[in-house]
Amino acid sequence: MNLINNIIDSLRFKDTIFLKETSDLQAKYEALKKLNEEFPNNEELLSELYIVKKGLDGENEIAYQLKKSHIGMYVLRDVKYQYGDLSAQIDYIIITSLYFYYIECKNLVGNITVTEKGDFIREFTVNGKKIKKGMYSPLRQAEAQREVIRKIWESNISTLTRALASSKFEHYRRVLVVAANHDTILNTNKAPKEMKYKILRSDALVRQIEYDLNHRDNSEYMENQKEMLATAQSYLNLSVKYNINYYDYYKNKYYNNINNIKDDTLKIKLINFRKKRSNEMGLPAYYVFTNDELDKIIALKPKTFEELKNSKILPAIKVKTHGEAIIEEINKYRGNL
Repeated sequence: MNLINNIIDSLRFKDTIFLKETSDLQAKYEALKKLNEEFPNNEELLSELYIVKKGLDGENEIAYQLKKSHIGMYVLRDVKYQYGDLSAQIDYIIITSLYFYYIECKNLVGNITVTEKGDFIREFTVNGKKIKKGMYSPLRQAEAQREVIRKIWESNISTLTRALASSKFEHYRRVLVVAANHDTILNTNKAPKEMKYKILRSDALVRQIEYDLNHRDNSEYMENQKEMLATAQSYLNLSVKYNINYYDYYKNKYYNNINNIKDDTLKIKLINFRKKRSNEMGLPAYYVFTNDELDKIIALKPKTFEELKNSKILPAIKVKTHGEAIIEEINKYRGNL
C-alpha cells in the first residue's frame, strides 16, 4: 500500500521547484559590468565579460527549459562541493523521482562534433576564417565532478550500504552535457554508443529525462515528493559556499595598478566625473577618456586647458569637448589638498 501511495504521490507532483536558483555567474556579470562602466576600453575585461555573459545565458536557457517541464523535479543551480583537495562546481543538479542528473552547461559559439574516440571537436569562424580545434571533454569534466560527489556519499554511509549500492551509483546519478546555444549544430553520429544520450542540446533535455523515466525498470523504487525534497535538501546542505566579492576580485585582476597610484582620490574623482558626463551627454564613457588616458592625465595633472591640449594625451575632439571640465575637476582636487 505504501508503494502505491508513493507512486500516486509522485504522479501528482509535476512541478519544477528550484531549491537554489542563484548563480555565481550573475554576480560575476554584474561586477564586470560595473567595472566596465568605471574603467572602459579594457580588452581583457571585455573578453571576460563576454565569456561570463555567454555562460550566464546558457544557464538561463537550461532554467527556462526545466521550468517548462511537467515531470516533477527539484533543481539546484550552481552548487559547489569539496572533498579533501578535490572540488566540484556543478551547473545543475536535477532530482527526479528516480534519477539524479548532474548537468554541465556549454554555451559555445560554433558547432561541436564528437568523434568515434569520444573526443570533442569545435568548429567556428573568426574574421571569415574557419577554425577547427579540439576542446577538453565536458563529459569527462562532468564525470570528474560526479566522482567528488561519490566520495562525499561514500564517506557518509555505512560500509555495508556502500558495498550494496556502489555498483548502482552511476546508474542512478547520471551526467549530461547540454549545449545551450540554439545555433550550435551538435554532431554525435560517430560518438561511442554509451556517450550519445549524454550529450544533447538544451531543447532536448526535458525529452531525455522523460525518456529515462518512461523506460525505467518497473521493479525500481519510485520516491514520493517528500523523499525527493529530502534528497535535494541533503545535496544543498552538503554544498559549500564561497563568499567572494567579485568586484574587488576583478578589480585587482585587471587594475592592480590602481592601488599603486598615489593620487587615488583624484582617480576616483575623475572616474565619477567621466561616468556623470557620459550619462549627461549620452556617450560611452571612453568617449570622455579611456582608462589609459586617465592614468596619463593623473600623472601630468595639467593646470590649464592649454597644458592639457599640448600634452597630446587626448585627441583634439576630446580636449575640445571635455577639456575645460577635466581641468576644473583637477583644480577642485588641488583646492581640497
